[in-house]
Order: sequence, then C-alpha cells, then structure tokens
Amino acid sequence: MVFSSLLFLLFFLPALFLCYFCIPRRFRAGRNGVLLAFSLFFYACGGVSYLPVLLCSVAVNYLCGLMAAPGRAQAVRRAGLWGAVVLGLGLLGWFKYTGFLSANLSRLGVRLDLPQIVLPIGISFFTFQGLSYVIDVYRGDAPCQRNPFYVALYVALFPQLVAGPIVRYSTVAQEITGREESLSQFSQGAVRFLFGLGKKMLLANAMGEIADAVFAQPPAFMAAATAWVGAAAYTLQIYFDFSAYSDMAIGLGRMFGFHFLENFDYPYIAQSVTEFWRRWHISLSSWFRDYVYIPLGGSRRSPARNLLNLAVVWLLTGLWHGAAWTFVLWGGWFFLLLAGERLVWGQGLARLPRIFRHGYVLLAVMASWVLFRSPDAAYAAAYFQAMLGLGGGTDGQAVYCLLQYWPEWTACLIAALPVKRWLEARLPEEGTGFAAAVRTWFPKLAALALLTLSYVKLASGSFNPFIYFQF
Repeated sequence: MVFSSLLFLLFFLPALFLCYFCIPRRFRAGRNGVLLAFSLFFYACGGVSYLPVLLCSVAVNYLCGLMAAPGRAQAVRRAGLWGAVVLGLGLLGWFKYTGFLSANLSRLGVRLDLPQIVLPIGISFFTFQGLSYVIDVYRGDAPCQRNPFYVALYVALFPQLVAGPIVRYSTVAQEITGREESLSQFSQGAVRFLFGLGKKMLLANAMGEIADAVFAQPPAFMAAATAWVGAAAYTLQIYFDFSAYSDMAIGLGRMFGFHFLENFDYPYIAQSVTEFWRRWHISLSSWFRDYVYIPLGGSRRSPARNLLNLAVVWLLTGLWHGAAWTFVLWGGWFFLLLAGERLVWGQGLARLPRIFRHGYVLLAVMASWVLFRSPDAAYAAAYFQAMLGLGGGTDGQAVYCLLQYWPEWTACLIAALPVKRWLEARLPEEGTGFAAAVRTWFPKLAALALLTLSYVKLASGSFNPFIYFQF
C-alpha cells in the first residue's frame, strides 16, 4: 500500500481517523495502540511474509536498548550496542546483499546454493532507524524506552516506515507518550500531505513516463537531445517522487501530533555538491555523518585518513541504496566530487558566478542519476556516450516529450525553486488584510484543488510508480 493509492485514501486513512480520534485524548495508550495496529496492518499489506522481519527488528532493538542503557555494567552496554549493530546489519545484509554477493562469487566460479530471497519493503529505513535508537541510548542522547510497544510504535510508525524520513528517537520520544493533537496541527498536516500527493501524482509521475520511455531504449540508437531529456526527466522524477513521499509522511505525522524533521530543502538550487547533500535526503546524510563519519574520526584526523573516512561513508551510502555495482559507482562519483571540492577546486568554485556554480551542480547530479537509473554499468556508459552525441537516431522523441509535457516541465521548474518560501516571507502571518487572507486560505484551497486533480489521476488508473520501494 502506498499513500498515493485509492485504497489508502478512501479506506485505510478514514478508518484510522475514525478509530484513533474516537478514543478520548486522555487515553494515550489506547490511541498509541490503534496507531501501532494500523501501522502493522499497513506494512502487512505490502506482504504479510515481511511482517516477522519487522517484528524481529523491533525485538532486537528493544532488548539491545535495555542492555545498552546507562547504569548497567559497561560490558553489558557494549554487548547491547554491538548486538544491535551485528544483528540489525546482519538482517539487512542477508535480505539485501546476499543475492548480490552470490552473483559476483558465481562469476569467479564459486557457487552458493541459496534460497530465493525477497527484499522486505522499507528494510533499509527501519533498520537504520532502529540502530539510531540503540546507539543514542548507549551514548545517553536518548532515554531508554522500557515499554516494548512504544519501541514498536517508534520503529513501525506507518508514515515514515516504508520510505522515511529516518526519524531519531530523541525527536519523537516525548511525543510518543505525551503529544498533543489539535485541529490546527491536523489542518497543517493535511495541507502538507495534499501538496505532497499533488507533487507525486501530477509532477513525479509525468516525469516518470518520460524517463521510462527514454531509458527503455538502447542508448546506441538514442539521439543526444533524447538522452538529455530522459536524464532531465529522471532528475526531476526522483526528486519529486521522494520529496513528495517525505511531504506526505511529515503531513501525516503532524495530523497525529508528531513533528518529523524536514528531509529536503530545495536541493536543486545548491551551489556546490557539498551543499546539495546538505539539502538532499537530510535524514540519511545526517545519519551517516553522526553514526559513521564522525565515529571514524571525521575531519579531525590526517588528510589521508579524512579521505578514507569519506570514501567509507560513500561506499556505504551507495550500497545502502541498492545491491548493484551501479550504486557503488554512484557513491564513488559523489566521493570524488566531494573530495575534489574539499581539496582541489572548492575555493575556485566559490569565486565563480552563481549561474556557473549552479550549472556545475546540476550537471554533476544529473550524471549521478543516470548511473542510479541504469540497470548496469555498461548501459550507463552507453547512455553517457549518447548524451555526448555518439549514439544514433533523431531528435523527434525529445521534441515530442518537451511539447507534450510542457505544462508539467514548467510546473516542475517552478516547484523545484523556493517560490513558496519567498511568498511566505512577504505575506503577513496575521492581520485582516488581503495579503493575510491569501496566506491563510490559498494553501488550503490549493490543497483541495490538488486533491481533486490527484483523485482524477488515481481514478483513471494512470501511471503511478514509487521509486524508493526498492530500498
């Protein structure tokens, strides 16, 4: 089940609202029980066989959290910490990387007799979320939760369960037991959710149709203009698809009184690749920074060790996204760019005019998405050749994609810029004038319009993939 589906919008969500808000606010445990039950049901809809994996992850992190809590013997605390790391990453490794390892070993003549392994939905997200809980408890940055149902609610909470954002326990610890829902928060959350839904249905899906049509072709017979249009379409699709899901997750959380941190901050306006990663998938980049990069020594060690730490982080970041060599190369590409900005061309880049810095980031990121989208390295290499004009074919498809989808292209370019933030800064938050009325009512009316258009798209059975399910 995905948020952008009629099953979720017409059945799951209304049933949850009814069961949840019918329980008086003072019965917090009852509301949490409803939320946990619906969250487990939500996950089971993606495959009942995956549910034991999620519950196993919850149990491991709960027990290891108890062991890692301050006040216990240091040996017990370390056992709890490393137990969570080994068992959590072991579970992730078995389901996500065993097939990749087996395939590569078979090329070397080593054959492993393995059963068919199906990747559980969202395992990369809930594994990292559970690990952050145990690590923070060990460090003393978060309280140890002795109620197993509350740990389960934290790990399995349905808004962020399948595709993030990766929520730290310290962010929601007090809200699990003592949050306050209100009509104002519900309204804000609903608007945020509907804007995300519209972003997904009207922008991401349109760009996805173009990207799928282009990337389905052999690059050897692809004109340069077509290759660039396909790369640009996928660049916009992956941003609007993933950020839309984060918007919907944050909005849903707000409806129930949770305040998740932002996951995207207009990354395509970045002036360096370093800045891009401060704006893109913030919860993941901060996770690797706090739990891998800094513990390895960060930038406090020698330049050589600093580079090694950075390489380790980006190797793991690439593998986190997928068990394929294209993801390893994708991580390596960003390692080279970030290392280059830090040691070679960063100062020179900062002196360039803004438009050149922006163009550099867009080209670098677009190239990364070609790697990310390609089924293998050979296809990616051929696609890059097509972008350089070394393929074949004509530009007719590129012209068609630009003309047929020009409203969506225009809307994507506007939505990728902080136009909303710029307008909000110039409209008063309070008052009785026209500007205040616009600030108050326009988002709500726009959200209703987006709901209507999204429903029409859903009812017509239009193209509606979700990229990040694979992670």
